[in-house]
This record gives sequence, C-alpha cells and structure tokens, in this order.
Amino acid sequence: MQERIQKIIANFGKASRRKAEEMILEGRVTVNGATAELGMKADMFKDHIKLDGKLLVHAEEKIYLAMNKPKGVVTTLSDPEGRPTVKDYLKGVRQRVYPVGRLDYDSEGLLILTNDGELANSVMHPSGDMPKTYSVKVKGIIEDASIAKIRKGMTLDDGPTLPAKCRRISDTGSHSWIEITLFEGRKRQIRRMLDRLGHPVIKLKRISIDGVKLGSLKPGMIRDLSQQELDSLMNTACAVENNLRRKNVSR
Repeated sequence: MQERIQKIIANFGKASRRKAEEMILEGRVTVNGATAELGMKADMFKDHIKLDGKLLVHAEEKIYLAMNKPKGVVTTLSDPEGRPTVKDYLKGVRQRVYPVGRLDYDSEGLLILTNDGELANSVMHPSGDMPKTYSVKVKGIIEDASIAKIRKGMTLDDGPTLPAKCRRISDTGSHSWIEITLFEGRKRQIRRMLDRLGHPVIKLKRISIDGVKLGSLKPGMIRDLSQQELDSLMNTACAVENNLRRKNVSR
C-alpha cells in the first residue's frame, strides 16, 4: 500500500511527520535512487527508501500460529524423501514461519509456528521447563508402578529423565490411555520410556504447550494464537531466560 513519504519515515520511528517533511525538503530522502519530494508516495514494503543514504528496513511482522499436525507429516519445511511437510499446510500465511520444536512423523497434535526466533529458542530449550502435555494410547493395561516410574524419572540410553506428570485416563481390555506432561525436550522420549516399561505407544497426540491448547482444532488446520496464549508463552519464555542466566552466573 502506498503512503506519503513523510508518514513512512514517521512509521519507521525516525522522526515526526513535520520533521520528516523538513528532511525531504533538505534532499536527505531518496526513493528507488531518486530524490524524494513532498507529496510523493511509496510502498514501505516494496520501494527502497533511504534516509541520509541508509536504507530503511521495516521490521518483520511477528506471527504466532497453532497447528494440529496430522500423523504422517514431517515437522520441517522440506523433506528430501518427498514426504508431506508442515509447509504444505501454510498456504496463505503472509510471512515465512518455522515450526517450534518437533513432533515425530508418527505423532500428531499441537505444533507452534512463528518467525520469532527468541521465543522459539526458549520454547525449544532442553532445560527450559516449558510444559508440554500429550495424550497417549499404549499397548496393554499400564500399572500404577509404571506410572510412578514416569513421575519419578527414568534412565534411558541418553541419561536420566526429569520427573514428569502422568495420570491414567482410561483402560480397555487391550490398551490404556494416559496423559503425560514433560518438562524437557528429548528425541522420542515418551515412546522410549513406554517401550522400556513394556507398553509400546499406539497413538501419541500433543494437546498443549504451556498455556496453548490444541482444543477442537482439526488435523491440518491452523489458527492464530490468542493474546492470552501468547502472553503465557512470553511469560514462561522470560522465566526460562532468567533461569538460564542464573545457572550461567553460578557456574
């Protein structure tokens, strides 16, 4: 969208509109290499606007999305094997966004996508204490002793796990549904824990990340995060950063 040059300069926070008009009259502003004039219009996203020879670069709009990743979709933007990726579901998204963390090819559920690198790093940090909750269907009837081991923490090939929340949802004759909340991000952790307990995973769905809930979002669909969800993520991300700083200082 085209706007008057003085308004564009003001939108960049470089000066008030009146001061921007003075800059234009002084010949300090160019548009696509030509000296700007009062009344001239331009598109701040398409045209090259320079002030005192320096290009004005508009800050990229931050986007925060929730997606229900279907089973059989890779959590990347491209795949050398030609499998479906989350990018296939991003048509119409106005900025380039990236998945925050991963969900296994065989898993489904909540995935956050954003172009906010700082938030993404906090959500993905292995020791970030960002709670992620999963609904899990397992083979066999899981016993209280196995649930207690998940809660206490288990030893896997890559070391001991942190204590996790775990509760039984329901049992049938051949399988159980449980809910697990992790506070760390390790590759295929839930599947490995349950394999070790003798209860292989049949179905795994992530249903929440901190204050963001999957809710009734259908597989393959995307929605914007609400302000309340974003505030919750930001608050937790801030706490993560503070905790990491304190750990670094104490070393």
